Amino acid sequence: MAGDVDLTVRLTEAPGAPEYEFRLVFRTGTAARAAALEGSTLPDPGAALAAVERFGQEAFFVPRPADMMCTQQYGGPQVAVVTGTFHGRPVHSRFSLTDGCEIARWRSMAPLFGGTPGSTGQT
Repeated sequence: MAGDVDLTVRLTEAPGAPEYEFRLVFRTGTAARAAALEGSTLPDPGAALAAVERFGQEAFFVPRPADMMCTQQYGGPQVAVVTGTFHGRPVHSRFSLTDGCEIARWRSMAPLFGGTPGSTGQT
């Protein structure tokens, strides 16, 4: 269905560190919210879905303008790769903490990254 969400997140805290994998599944038209999220492996799939619904369109599909000014701060070595589908559209997005713009983007989607150490973008 066009409203369905099926995303896989692969998160690493640092180069060579173990990879965490989470899945967010949401099936529209399912009677109960808990049933609609069945198959999700995130600690809080409801919060992850709320973040994805609020920020997903921009985070997944709107490229950062080349001339956008971003603070030159480093938030850490964490990297998350999100793949799957969002409302019928294919997703393949990379999140990192390399500058102020990327840190803000990461924090908007932090619940999708599973609450693992470093997943909130806080160092």
